[in-house]
Parts: sequence; structure tokens; C-alpha cells
Amino acid sequence: QVQLAESGGGSVQPGGSLRLSCPTSGRTFSDYAMAWFRQAPEKEREFVAAISRGGTQTFYADTVRDRFTISRDNAKNTVYLQMNSLKPEDTADYFCAIENLYVRGSYREANKYDYWGQGTQVTVSS
Repeated sequence: QVQLAESGGGSVQPGGSLRLSCPTSGRTFSDYAMAWFRQAPEKEREFVAAISRGGTQTFYADTVRDRFTISRDNAKNTVYLQMNSLKPEDTADYFCAIENLYVRGSYREANKYDYWGQGTQVTVSS
């Protein structure tokens, strides 16, 4: 059984930082790309960042580029999202996801991933 469990969310003031973690079990972690998506209230889920299996390639949404950093530790089966310079518009539930190897396509598309965590809430407000 594949399991992902996000943690690290919380409330922070604009300009602050948070680091999200997502330990994963049930698959050989290093064989799969990983991603973070987010969903704000009454909005569709949107791509945030993705990282290749070995961690050599990263992809970001334009809205978070240069502020967020995705990384992974294959020894710990964990993907991270370091979020700096947070803005109120970053407020959302953040989800990690693991790649579906049988689906071709962009790492930016939600249908590229077949298992998701339950989400962790991030609130940016003064």
C-alpha cells in the first residue's frame, strides 16, 4: 500500500517561511518522480513543483519560482518543499504526489500522479 503523509504546514506572516515534508512508503521511492500541488478554497488544484527520480531535474510553477525549492532525500524516502517569501496568495492546502509510471506526459499535470497525501494547510496572513 502506497502512503504519503504531508507535514509542516501552519500559519505564517507574509514574508515568512515554511518547510513541508512528505515521507512515502509502499514503493521504491527513488524510482519515482515526486510533486507538490496546492488547492486554495474554491479553486482548482494547481501544480507547484516537481522533482525527477534522482533529483537532478526540478520544475516549478511561475508563481513560486525563485521562492520555493523542492528537494528529495532518497535515503529517507522523503520529498520536501521549502517555501520562502510567502505571500497571502500562497494560502492553500498542499499535497504531495508520487508518479504513475504508466502515464506519459508532463510532470506539471495532476494525472501524471496516482497516489496523493491527505494535504497540509498553509495560511499566510498578517
